[in-house]
Amino acid sequence: MSPVTAATRFSVLDRSRTREGHDGPEALRDTVRLAQELERLGYHRIWVSEHHGVPGVAGSAPTVLAAAVAAATRTIRVGTGGVMLPNHQPLVVAEQFGVLESLFPGRIDMGLGRSVGFTDGVRKALGRDKDVADDFAGQLDELLGWFRGTSPTGVHARPAEGLTVPPFVLAMGEGATIAARAGLPMVIGDLRGREKMRRGIDHYRATFRPSAWASEPYVVISGTIAVADSPEEARRLLLPEAWSMAHSRTRGTFPPLPPAERVETLRMSDKERGFYESGLRGHIAGTKEQVAHELETVLKETDADEVLVTTSTYDRGALLDSYERLARIAGLDGAGPA
Repeated sequence: MSPVTAATRFSVLDRSRTREGHDGPEALRDTVRLAQELERLGYHRIWVSEHHGVPGVAGSAPTVLAAAVAAATRTIRVGTGGVMLPNHQPLVVAEQFGVLESLFPGRIDMGLGRSVGFTDGVRKALGRDKDVADDFAGQLDELLGWFRGTSPTGVHARPAEGLTVPPFVLAMGEGATIAARAGLPMVIGDLRGREKMRRGIDHYRATFRPSAWASEPYVVISGTIAVADSPEEARRLLLPEAWSMAHSRTRGTFPPLPPAERVETLRMSDKERGFYESGLRGHIAGTKEQVAHELETVLKETDADEVLVTTSTYDRGALLDSYERLARIAGLDGAGPA
């Protein structure tokens, strides 16, 4: 095991992806079960995501799902990757995380993103316009103010005020700049765009301003990692997500994940095939030795403090096996010898 890998925290974002032949409620229960397994393996945290009106994702209410995950576990940190702040009133977000932190003290993370509804219909249903994301920095400042009790409204966020729930900024677009100016930890991806990711990290570290929330920069890199007995088996784990992404790029809807064996038989248009092949490139995938080497390389390049693994696939058993293999590579408590 590499010293740089051993010094790095490993965590997981599970997006509660729906699968062909399995409904949304089952996907949510899968996330809770996975959290219990990740805790056993020694992962640092599990996060859940926010998507609205997407057929392929069941996770539409991340703070509700985080509560279920936290209730089913004992030690692993639980949070959101993330709550899309432009979709919500900051007071309500503060109240929700205040309740979570009160129920599960010392285990809750507040990962925050600046994306707004995926389609015009979703944005209309949420009562939000695209440009609401332009004030993400202001929304973030307002949210943190509710925890500090500094709102000029005279209103107090109960029970959030006075509590410390670690905030993280999902750095897409201007996110790195906003995280640095606010003095907050940053989550940046993905592993397929290494040069862009490194530029974002360098900018974040160079412009970071210490705050009450973080005295120094903290970088979480995120992306897909798949570990299996052979490179071919690891690649098969990537097929369902790559096809679903290609489908969404060409047809406008993000569907449930199909089995890898069905993806291998699908006929695709040239455009769809191009997106599909692109979706398979750049991830960290392979045998234990291959993944260990690639992980060490990217960690040395980025000097990241933590890795947030975002792998999705149809076969949940194979996914758990991949996480078990990765835990051994990372030397996590509960994973057994590497």
